[in-house]
Amino acid sequence: MKVKAAITYEYHQPLVMEEVELDTPGDNDVLIRIAATGICHSDVHCMHGEHGIHPLPAIGGHEVCGYVEKTGRNVSYVKAGDKVIATIMPVGCGHCYYCIIGAPGQCEVNRIALFIPGRYTNKAGKRITQFEGYVAGFAEYTVVPEVNVVKVPQDFPVDLAALISCGVVSGFGAILYRAKVQPNRSVAVIGTGGVGLNAIQGAKYVGAYPIIAIDILDSKLEMAMAFGATHTVNSKKVKDVKAEVRKLTYGRGADYVIQAVAGIELLRQGFLMSAAAGTTVVIGHGTGEKLDAWTPTEFCLGRTLTGSAIGAVRSRLDIPRIIELYQAGRLKLDELVSGHFKFDHINEAIQSMEKGDVIRNVLMFE
Repeated sequence: MKVKAAITYEYHQPLVMEEVELDTPGDNDVLIRIAATGICHSDVHCMHGEHGIHPLPAIGGHEVCGYVEKTGRNVSYVKAGDKVIATIMPVGCGHCYYCIIGAPGQCEVNRIALFIPGRYTNKAGKRITQFEGYVAGFAEYTVVPEVNVVKVPQDFPVDLAALISCGVVSGFGAILYRAKVQPNRSVAVIGTGGVGLNAIQGAKYVGAYPIIAIDILDSKLEMAMAFGATHTVNSKKVKDVKAEVRKLTYGRGADYVIQAVAGIELLRQGFLMSAAAGTTVVIGHGTGEKLDAWTPTEFCLGRTLTGSAIGAVRSRLDIPRIIELYQAGRLKLDELVSGHFKFDHINEAIQSMEKGDVIRNVLMFE
């Protein structure tokens, strides 16, 4: 079928809107009519080649909510008309070693896939790479495997549902499911964009204290306070951020540090502001970053450096729970949306986000 999509033909250049051919769903696939797509910083990193150089043309977008239009013959979880989130974190197979031990995020069968040959073909007959793997949100329709969709209530707002699929779960989930933050433990969050703010409200939800937000913009630090931060540090204005965090944590350093922005020097700084037995969780990352400034003695007292992919969520268990928390008034979602843009205005939405004072812009298709 022919659909409109926004394509990356050159790195660092605006997206090109054009009509492309989308494959017919396979036996295990779901065809989704997209209703809303959030614009994540990862999408822009991909457009600039900052997550590696991959074959072009390519299509991005991975924070997706839409409606099931058609299903393959083996699909049983959803039916036509269902409202769904499409996420790059698939459900586990339930049978492999990792699923059996309770770690479906490491499933050996249903793996996260990025930068794959996609389901779209342009007018020149060239296959279009999908930056975010099985999910392509910068198009009117997308075809994804059934294991990459999660049903949401029919009356749930599509813009908020889209944000849950990445920005919300990546931050909130990193606190609850990856770091497993304990009550009364200290948390420092570096970077207070969409992911960082959700890490902050995750820390508030579990009863952490203090919750320290670190950024270079006062406007974002003010927002961080609204999401649950108890203290803020402007790293442009404070001479020694590590010393300031230690001061706010009674000289010990943060029990948990959430690295929500890219940059190896920032990661190094975050690691060194953690407590002797603290945990630093890497979410933000860029291409070519090398961990070459760490020494074994820095780990001897028990420091941990670990990563988190999509908040280590069990998508069909944790995403419905997040929706319930929002409906109960225990989670902020509306406040994450900075602006709504029609799909045709995608480049304008991206330019707005790149200015730095936007949490999330959302493309609306209906």
